Parts: sequence; structure tokens; C-alpha cells
Amino acid sequence: MSKLAVIDIGTNSIHMILVEIGTDFSCKVMDRFKDMVRLGDGTFMNRSLSEAAMMRGTDALRNLTNLARNKGFDRIVATATSAVREAKNGGEFLQLVEAETGLEVQVITGKEEARLIYIGVRNGMELSRTPSLIADVGGGSVEVIACNQKQMFFGRSLKLGTIRLKDLCLKEDPPTKGMIKELEKTINAGLDAGLKSSRDFKFSSVVATSGTAGNLTEIIYLRRSGKPVPQLNLATIGITEIREIEAELALGDVNARLAIPGLDPKRVDTLLPGTMFFRCLLEHAGHKTLTISDKALREGVIFDFIERHRAGLQAEQEIPNTRRRNVMLFGRRCHYEESHAIHVAMLSLRLFDECIPLHDLGDQEREWLEYAALLHDVGYVIRRRQHHKHTYYLIKHGDLSGLTAEEVNVVALVARYHRRAVPKDKHDDFKSLSGRQRKIVRILSAILRLADGLDRSQFSVVQQVHVSIGDMIELELTCTSDPELELWAARKRVSLFEKVFHRPVEFLCVYSNGQQE
Repeated sequence: MSKLAVIDIGTNSIHMILVEIGTDFSCKVMDRFKDMVRLGDGTFMNRSLSEAAMMRGTDALRNLTNLARNKGFDRIVATATSAVREAKNGGEFLQLVEAETGLEVQVITGKEEARLIYIGVRNGMELSRTPSLIADVGGGSVEVIACNQKQMFFGRSLKLGTIRLKDLCLKEDPPTKGMIKELEKTINAGLDAGLKSSRDFKFSSVVATSGTAGNLTEIIYLRRSGKPVPQLNLATIGITEIREIEAELALGDVNARLAIPGLDPKRVDTLLPGTMFFRCLLEHAGHKTLTISDKALREGVIFDFIERHRAGLQAEQEIPNTRRRNVMLFGRRCHYEESHAIHVAMLSLRLFDECIPLHDLGDQEREWLEYAALLHDVGYVIRRRQHHKHTYYLIKHGDLSGLTAEEVNVVALVARYHRRAVPKDKHDDFKSLSGRQRKIVRILSAILRLADGLDRSQFSVVQQVHVSIGDMIELELTCTSDPELELWAARKRVSLFEKVFHRPVEFLCVYSNGQQE
């Protein structure tokens, strides 16, 4: 029986689920915990997490991780969503969390968030063969998903979260009629853009999942029957009921809203945007009923973890190139994150190719860089801390057949220097190299350090790199979503690159839709 703790660091709340995974890959929820820390308060106006919010978040995570470990749940998977993803100081927050708790948090993209929500909902209710529309309303973003029981047709992250909308539109209490109109206009504009391609679908049901949906359902059930909702999962609420609550929330001030039976006081300023969103969503979908799911991102992470564990047991796929096959198989034996390793290798080779006028290295050195990039994180199998040193040891003693002892040494050193210390003559293993080999290791490790920083979230946010060389080196990054975490990490790791190539580096972000930043 394996134990797993899943922590979801949301814009509004931090949740933790403790589960036991059986030998048949079934899972049993042992406990749940929640702390509404409002990490995203003010974030979307300033694009920065406040110091107070970071302290609240860190304290909550310290308590939760200690609780999990005291219960014997040493394997902890932690994810963070839009508040951390979009904040310029999100990297500093993650650094603080790691220093205080030892927790390494994975910041997921909006698209990945939608995928995991779909997996969670699909495992909590019977979706039909005809398309359904799922909406998960968070504090920073809303994930909308078109799907059926077998597949997700699309998943999109819309910047329509309740805290974001409150900060953007509701600047007085009670809100003015103009603010209410602006709120509705913002929601409808976001839905028009986000659901544009859904016009080809006729949805059999509209499903809502989130604390906002749950609290709205509690209020409606109390009003409908005088009793709490007996079971949140599969409960239904109607558009007429939603409109009534929306009107009441819009007219009242804080005290009037707090007097509404069932309203969570911690949602007193954000329930109106969420309620209006659900009403607008039903109108866009042409439905009158909202079905509630009590499964979402956290459950999706659990089921996704189980699925990836299964996949790891499947037979290795044949890789044509012998040297590369041995490198890949070695990485898999070390349980490395293959998708991250392959993406870092791709970025590294792109940087290598476009910087040839500066380094004048050839195919052999290019191959060494690829192998070092593929294996740069294998040291995690020993220990997360100082994993770069463990990586060096594992590669040196990994019996990488097909590579000479000299090649293994160079690959191991390049991988070792992908983080922390840069190559120095006081390091015995580096000092033992020839002058040319030391130059090669400096150049390749400078490239790898930068490439690894450009995939800090490990979700391939930076899809491509184009290099322009002049008095400075301009790196044009083609991005799929907010790259703040990647830029933060890359800037921390770029100094060796600048030193090796004797030029400062500037970054330019180009989004896949053509927008520049």
C-alpha cells in the first residue's frame, strides 16, 4: 500500500488530500484538509504576490506538510495554479516554500490544470457519450472543458477567477450598477472568446466544480428545502435559482450578504462574480440546470499519478540510436521526468545551433550536450538536495555503454554544472581535464543552465528559442502561456552564458498568438 499526499495551492485556498494507493491501483481517501489563505488577493492588479499572502501561504504549507509527514505520508505532490503562475515573484514564493518546508511545488499551466480537472470529474461522475461542458471556477482563472466519458475535446483557462474579477470590477461595496454591468460584460467577453469553438457542440450537461459552486449550492438547497444539501456530488441547481441569489448578492453590502443563510463568510466578496459566471455560462450553453461535481484538480492529480505509475511499468520502447538508447534507458532506470528532460535537450540544442558563430563547436560536442541535458536531473533518484552532484556520480558510474570514458566524464560534468556552482579549477574533476575539454564543459554547461531555467515549470511553456547575436544576445522566446517563472529562473542562471560568450543577454517573449511582451 503506497501513501500519497496531494497539495493544491490555489488562488483562494490550499487543499490537501491524503490517499492510500492499493496494489490494484485503486485509491482510498484517508483525510482532507483546507486552509483559505487568499494567496491571490491583489495579485492580478499588481502581478505580484503580497508579502502578507506569501507568509499566509508558507505558514499553511508548513502546517500541512508537517501533518502529512507525521501521518506517514512522505511522498507529497504539490501543484500551484494561476496566482503563482502569473506573479512576477512567484519564483521567490516557491523558493521560500522550499526553504521552509522542503516542498518542491510544480506550477502547472492552465491547459494542464484543465486536463487534470477533467480526469478528476470523469472519475467522480458518469459522463455521457455526448459532450458535456465542465467549468471549474478558481480565484484567478476558470477552466472550461468540453468532453465526454472518453476524451477531452478542448480545455481552456480563462482569466475570469472570482478574486481577479472582484479586484478588476467590484471596487466599491455595495457595487454600483455600472460595476455590475462591467462585471457581466467582462464575463461574457471571456466566455465568447473561450467558448467560440464550442458552438459546434450540443452539450448534454453543464457541470460545475469548485468551492464557489459548492457554496452557491449550499445556499440554494437551504433556501429550497430548509436543509443542507445531502450530497454535493451530482446535486443540481437551476438558472432561476442562480439568478435570484445573484440579484440578492448584487444589491446588498457586506452585512446583507453575510445574513444570507449558508453563505461562507470567507466568500462574502467573491461569491457574486462566481454566481454571475455560472448564470452567464448556462446562458451561453443554452442550459437551465447546473450539475455539481465534488471532484476537481486534486483528484485529477491523484488519478494522473496512478496512470503515470502504470505507464512506467510498461515495456521500454525501442530507440534506434544505440548511444541515445542507452542514455534514455539509464534515465528511465533513474525514474527521471522524461518529458522535461527531452524538452530541455531540445532547447539546449536550439541554443547550441544558433550560437555556433560564438562557440564554433561541432557535432560531437552537440551530442554530448544532448546527453547531459537528458540526464541532468537523474540525481533526484538519490536525493533532491544537491541532486546535480548525485547526477555527476550516477553518470560517471552508470555504465553508459557506447560512450568512451572521456565522453562520459564530459557529459557528467556538463550535467553536474547545470545548477549551483559554475566550473572552477579548484574542482578536482574539472581541473583534470585538458584545456580544450575545460572550454567545452564551460560552454555546454552555460547552455544547459539556461535551457533548464527556460523550462522551470516543466510544462514546456517556452516552446522555441531564436537567438540574435550583436553587441548583446537577444533570446526571443515563443511561449504558450505566462512565462514569468521561466524568465525568473533563466535570469538567475544566465550569468555563465554571458561570461562565456562575452555579451549581455536580453529576453523577448512572443506568445504563440503573436502577442509580444
